[in-house]
Amino acid sequence: MAQAHIGIIGGSGLYKMDALKDVEEVQVDTPFGSPSDALIVGTLEGTRVAFLARHGRNHHLMPSELPFRANIYAMKQIGVKYLISASAVGSLKEEAKPLDMVVPDQFIDRTKNRASTFFGEGIVAHIGFGDPVCGKLAGVLADAIASLNLPNVTLHRGGTYVCMEGPAFSTKAESHLYRSWGGTVIGMTNLPEAKLAREAEIAYATLALVTDYDCWHSDHDSVTVDMIIANLQRNAVNAQKVIQETVRSLNENPPASDAHSALKHAILTPLDKVPAATKEKLTLLLNKYL
Repeated sequence: MAQAHIGIIGGSGLYKMDALKDVEEVQVDTPFGSPSDALIVGTLEGTRVAFLARHGRNHHLMPSELPFRANIYAMKQIGVKYLISASAVGSLKEEAKPLDMVVPDQFIDRTKNRASTFFGEGIVAHIGFGDPVCGKLAGVLADAIASLNLPNVTLHRGGTYVCMEGPAFSTKAESHLYRSWGGTVIGMTNLPEAKLAREAEIAYATLALVTDYDCWHSDHDSVTVDMIIANLQRNAVNAQKVIQETVRSLNENPPASDAHSALKHAILTPLDKVPAATKEKLTLLLNKYL
């Protein structure tokens, strides 16, 4: 199977990476089913990377339907150690304006009934999640944005991503509530992605691409679908530039990440007591600790 140390999950508007060379389409089967689409493995800035269209290349999967476990497990199967998640978001703060980029360092989980762990069925693990993104990977990502000086784009280092269930957007009351909690942006997909990446010992960071203000803002009523699609397209062009620069930096100087040993003290169940079927299912995650 093709191998890649860097993975990219592309959200709304970012369904492919134009700069990828020597591309091959890799169908991956996981113990948790099939991922959203085939993994597109290619060369970017001299290194092999894996790209996955989060909603499928034809955007046929709703946020609640995404096979999160299969997506992250597939990345683990092909050797990904660093995962960049590009996501369209609405803004909860005046200063985070459309076309801006946010590299969040916190999440608030407002999702319901999503599978957000690989564990269970006879094995218990509790990962540390106080800092839900890899600070070093987020730093590389933010530095890449800063170095490009993209027109009409302001970088926001840090911030809180509120992850809601969807597919409907927030009510105004909810939008104001999230603002009172200190939310910076709102989206529908980055949890449980971040939790599963941590369990898979993959460093994870989010590139949040602002398309519009959430409904709390007085300008929101004048937002049209055409405006949002135009912003998605501009964001996708900018995101590809940022990802290319981030990959170049990672290739030159891959940082050590605490995420790479996240399970070391997280598994409570003695591994010799784990049912054989469960152990086999999670071999990829447990191998180094068996």
